Amino acid sequence: MKISDQVVFVTGANRGIGRAFVSELLIRGVGKVYAGVRDPHAVDQQLAGDPRVEVVRLDVTDPDEVARAAAAATDTSILVNNAGIVTFESLLDGSVAEMRRQFETNVFGVLEMTRAFAPTVRARRGAVVNVLSAAAWFSAPLNGAYCASKAAAWSITNGIRTELEPAGVLVQSLHFGAVDTDFSSGYDGPKITADDVARAALDGLASDAPEVLVDAHARMAKAALTGPPNGFLEHMRAGTGA
Repeated sequence: MKISDQVVFVTGANRGIGRAFVSELLIRGVGKVYAGVRDPHAVDQQLAGDPRVEVVRLDVTDPDEVARAAAAATDTSILVNNAGIVTFESLLDGSVAEMRRQFETNVFGVLEMTRAFAPTVRARRGAVVNVLSAAAWFSAPLNGAYCASKAAAWSITNGIRTELEPAGVLVQSLHFGAVDTDFSSGYDGPKITADDVARAALDGLASDAPEVLVDAHARMAKAALTGPPNGFLEHMRAGTGA
């Protein structure tokens, strides 16, 4: 797929990986980027000042806002489902309301956005990129709900692919370990950059890759699926002495 001259909608575009996607897309010469953000006033001026960027108010858990975004961006050819949240709590003792909130954003937000944008992406034989994480393939202590939401989003991504592929739409799942953003500020292990993630995803689109494993952690987590349950986490513990 040719990246230049595409029209791209990025959710969660005001910081972290979403912000990196916008920057990298502009570097690669896209025609336009719709930057979906919950608070348009929080968008930095460098991003908002580029004439190719249109900021769109968007909460992916609000069906009305999703519908308005799709109606305002009917020229979209690539959808990047990046918006996500995490809360670190026990599956047994944590807040079920917070777990539901993660699923509403990380799973149903992805699904609702893809459903809303499917007609325009189909018409342009475009692409959908779902930012998932290596956490789709293991479950970490006090992070089980987030990992479960990413596992569900991975499964939904695979299902969406089977429905959109016949129309010539590329559906990409994007996986990686820890990234140096606010999201993983409490993690002191090795991290890649948000720019690394965005570049790998767009390189994957350019080569029509349906799955992109950005770093070694993602590759190990995927490979560990053929081993014992949660084998990747046990491997990481053994390697760090945790």
